[in-house]
Amino acid sequence: MTIHAANFRELRLDNLSRDFGTHNAVKDVSLTIKKGEFIALLGPSGCGKSTTLNLIAGLLPATGGGIWLDDRRIDPLRPEERGFGMVFQNYALFPHMSVKRNIGFGLKMRGVQKSEIERRVGEAAALVRLQGQTEKLPGQLSGGQQQRVAIARAIVVEPPLVLMDEPLSNLDAKLRLEMRAEIRRIHNTLGATTIYVTHDQEEALSLADRIVVMRDGQVRQVGGPEDLFSRPDHLDVAEFMGFRNKVAGRVASVEGEHATVTVGDAKVVGRVRGTVAPGGQAWLAIRPEDLHPAAAGGAGLKASVVSTEFRGREFVGFSRMADGTDLSFLAHDRIAPGGEVTLAADPDRVLVFGGAA
Repeated sequence: MTIHAANFRELRLDNLSRDFGTHNAVKDVSLTIKKGEFIALLGPSGCGKSTTLNLIAGLLPATGGGIWLDDRRIDPLRPEERGFGMVFQNYALFPHMSVKRNIGFGLKMRGVQKSEIERRVGEAAALVRLQGQTEKLPGQLSGGQQQRVAIARAIVVEPPLVLMDEPLSNLDAKLRLEMRAEIRRIHNTLGATTIYVTHDQEEALSLADRIVVMRDGQVRQVGGPEDLFSRPDHLDVAEFMGFRNKVAGRVASVEGEHATVTVGDAKVVGRVRGTVAPGGQAWLAIRPEDLHPAAAGGAGLKASVVSTEFRGREFVGFSRMADGTDLSFLAHDRIAPGGEVTLAADPDRVLVFGGAA
């Protein structure tokens, strides 16, 4: 295998911004990406992640800040001058061209010799496991195979960065799992640097070395998958990194890394994230898998069961507190609708955030 990623040290976004009229789609985003990293830009629709990727690619001009590849400022350059590989959500393949011609299109536009194009297209097709498919048209391939063609086209030009914009969103669940593994395998094989846009937390957690969580055009938190999953700095990051129950309360006391929060007649202890103060408003964030019915007479959050679903080994319960707050939890046994439960969690699995939501 002679296809490899182009060499560089780092890509740096320096207070990068993009306005559409009065709407600030991207606001002062600063981020440094090292060679070989797999970075996921994660967030809900409209958070600015695809706009950020398009700014890096050169498909949109920035209205503030700059982009640097090592010591070279690249934001004034046209997309083709940046030399990045791009994988789009809709594949963007030429329907009248064979797989081989689609993969080699970028090389042909660069004036690469025919023999070199043949060699590199063959290597790229083998890397994405499309041997024997290169004479077919895109319409003769499955969705997963078309996505492999798009990836091969992006990597065959040996770019310093591969930019992927929700590349798996059009595939079914099984294909998404398979392609997820393939994308990471290709990234590792090439020693590539990948920036990957997704709204799927599971994709980001399974693929990325670091995740950049965005909201309203701004970076909310950057960190490794395990760190963001277990130690989010903000309530919105906690909610986005996998579903969590959110319960309002008031801080009764703070001792070291833990706070006691009053919720109605109950007191719940959890780990402090951010700044909380006795007497202040607080929010508890608790994953359903960490919330269980307490033993008879035990302390916890009181709720009325709405329904339960059997999930193979356990039951998922859906309940509602007196103030209307919905709580999801796990139980070993089915609980009939209308039954009263007291729900509790290990304090180290409960996160406490201060202030408004």
